[in-house]
Formats: sequence, C-alpha cells, structure tokens
Amino acid sequence: MSETKILLSEKEMPTKWYNIQADMPNLPKPALNPMTKQPAGPEDLSPIFPMELIKQEVSGERWIEIPEEVREIYRLWRPSPLCRARRLEKALDTPAKIYYKYEGVSPAGSHKLNTAVAQAYYNKAEGIKRLSTETGAGQWGIALSQACNFFGLECTVYMVKVSYQQKPYRRSVMEIFGANCIASPSNQTNCGRQILEKDPESLGSLGMAISEAVEDAAGRSDTNYSLGSVLNHVCLHQSIIGLEAREQLAKADAYPDVVIACCGGGSNFAGIAFPFAHDKIVNGAKVRLVAVEPSACPTLTRGHYGYDFGDVAGFTPLLWMYTLGKDFMPPGIHSGGLRYHGASTLVSQCIHDGIAEAFAYGQTDTFKSAVLFAKCEGVVPAPESSHAIHHAVVEAVAAKEAGEARTILFNLSGHGLLDLPSYDTYLAGKLEDYPLPEESLKKALEKLPEV
Repeated sequence: MSETKILLSEKEMPTKWYNIQADMPNLPKPALNPMTKQPAGPEDLSPIFPMELIKQEVSGERWIEIPEEVREIYRLWRPSPLCRARRLEKALDTPAKIYYKYEGVSPAGSHKLNTAVAQAYYNKAEGIKRLSTETGAGQWGIALSQACNFFGLECTVYMVKVSYQQKPYRRSVMEIFGANCIASPSNQTNCGRQILEKDPESLGSLGMAISEAVEDAAGRSDTNYSLGSVLNHVCLHQSIIGLEAREQLAKADAYPDVVIACCGGGSNFAGIAFPFAHDKIVNGAKVRLVAVEPSACPTLTRGHYGYDFGDVAGFTPLLWMYTLGKDFMPPGIHSGGLRYHGASTLVSQCIHDGIAEAFAYGQTDTFKSAVLFAKCEGVVPAPESSHAIHHAVVEAVAAKEAGEARTILFNLSGHGLLDLPSYDTYLAGKLEDYPLPEESLKKALEKLPEV
C-alpha cells in the first residue's frame, strides 16, 4: 500500500463515536445554571437542545452508536483520506514523517459537517422545524446550512461581522443552501441592538453571535439552538476523525509521536486527539497531543481556568473552562474560527491535567507555513488549519535538529479556497500580528462571574 494516501473502505468507517468522558481521570466541573449557580439539568437545556443531545452531553458511555441516517450522509465524503506530506518533508529536510488527516474533502469544505449532520438529525427526530446558530469564519455556518437542507429544516446563521465582511463567499454558500445569514451584532435581537448602541462599529465576536443565536432560539417554540464547537456532544461527533486516522496509520504500520490541531472552541482538536488520548490514558501510549491557537486570542495558553459564560450576554450556562473573559474582544485576525474567548470544558480539563498541551502563534508565521504547505502539497489550507501546519513544521524542524525520526499527525480541518482575500493580504505584506498585551488580558478578566 502507498503511504502517500491511506484510505479506508466505506465498510471500515466507524459505526460508533468515542466519548472521552468514560476515560478521563478527572471530569470537568458541571455546567451551572447562571441564575441559581446550581448544576444545570435537562430542564435548563431542553428549551434550546433536543433531549438526545442533552443525554450525550452528560453520558459516561465510552461508545455511542452513530445512527444509520447520519452514516448514510457521512458516506458522501467519509472515510476522509489520511495523506503523507512527503514533499513537505523533503522541503524541510527532516527525518520526521508528516501525516495529515484531510477534512476539507467534505461538502462543507471542513470538519464541521461531522457534527452538523448529527445535530440536524436529532433535532428533526424531535420535531424541530428551524435551527439558529452563530459562525465565525463561516465553516460552521456552511455546514449547518447544508445539514439543515439535507433534513428539511430552516436555518438562521449569525455570522461575526468581521468575517461576514472578510469572507463574503462563505455567506454565499450558506444562502445557496437556503440559510438566512445575518452579520452579528445585528438589529435582529435585543442583545445585538444593545451591543450596537454601545459600539456601532463593533467587529463582532463569537461570544456576541452566540448570544444572538441563543436569544433567537429561546424566543420561538419551533426553533432550537445549534453549536458548532465547545460542547461535549460536538466533541463526541468529531471523534470519528481520530478513530479513522488511528486505523489508517495502522495500515501504514505507524503511530504518531505527536498529534496536532488548531483550537478555537476545541472540537476539531478533540476530534483528532481524543481517540489518541484514550490510548494515552488507558494504555499508557507515549503520544503528545498539541492544541494550537492564535497569540491574539490565547485562551489555553494565557486564559483563566474557572467558570465563565459561553456568550457575551450571559444566556448560556456557566462553563468550567479556560477563558479570556466573556467581554474579551479579539482583534480582527483572519482565522475567524479561532476568535473565541473560551474553550471546550473537556479540552480545557485535558490541558489542565497535562494530558494535552497548547501553543500560540502569530498569524504571519502561520500564513507563511500555510503557503509552504500549499506549494508542497497542492492544498490551500484554511487560515485556522494553518496553525496546526505551522506547529507541525516546528516539530519537523525540531526532529531534524535532534536527529530523530518523529511521526507527526495533524488535522487539516478545512480548505482555504474561500479565504483567498486573507491570502491576498498576506502576499501583499499587509498582514499584522496582534500579540495580546498583558494589561488587556487583565482588563478582560476583571468581570469574571463570582461562583
């Protein structure tokens, strides 16, 4: 078998998702009702989530069956390919073997469709007619609009305004699939109007867009809210990535020394890393798990570990996570999907317990590595994915300097063919880094909720 592209057959596609909650030595503290400060129960979540997803959110079962209706749609692009980046290895003159799992082959162009299909299915099964959501760079908005189209649901997407302006063609794709895409903050919700009253030129943030989408869902009985990252059930659905990658590497008689993914809310990192975290926790595997984020929004590397809201308005439960504070306003970097103040509670716990580690880089470095990767491998990566590529390059160079053979696996979570204006900015030499000043970080953390 060629190690350049390793494929699984349709029959080898996983039939179950992996739930890391069954194996973690320490589970995160429970989500809290923001009013009572008591653990949030099904009654707190059922107004905006279907019961099956609520069950998955708290499940301790290691394996959860993937419904056949979901697997039928997965077959449009799954199993996704695992590729050996031989030309990149040659360009870096490294003894390391570099593999990448390519999720950009999905109809949405990213990993997001893995959970969008599942969430649309469970909502449809419980009689919901419409879903509202937020999106940063637009990958999630595209994925949910496609999934809603597959299952005959209406879809409204609140897209962070800076990305709405930077990435107009992602908005176009959402509208092709019938979604209503609204720049956030907007005049469509009370939350949006309040934000615009304070700052009419607000660039928006994922926290703001989440507030608008949750308010939208809570105001209509036929509508539920759908989240593309952060929550436990989202990480669960994404585990299909790592499960496939592990089987594909076994076909090449390989196992990674390091597994890498970019991290905003945490779902694509969880998706590829958590099945290997199982090997590390249960079997003692010597594998490093690395989450990579922008230095402009360094949640895992510089954030506070404790309770915070998942949104700006304080509609969501309080989540136990690394956070920069719900009022943190990240600069308008081109990796819109990574501009989130918090992180998955499961990913946060893994970082805190030393099961995984995190690095942060500026966007000029990540775009440089993205262009190198594109020249070598012929794939233009999403700006978010370029963070994982950059750290893979760092690991490959370190392997060369140490004179050691190192097997590197990273998740290429999406293609960048709809991010070309961002690449134009980089190629024109106009891209800037925005390292977060310590004073700004302290200010952002001043209003953490008291629990």
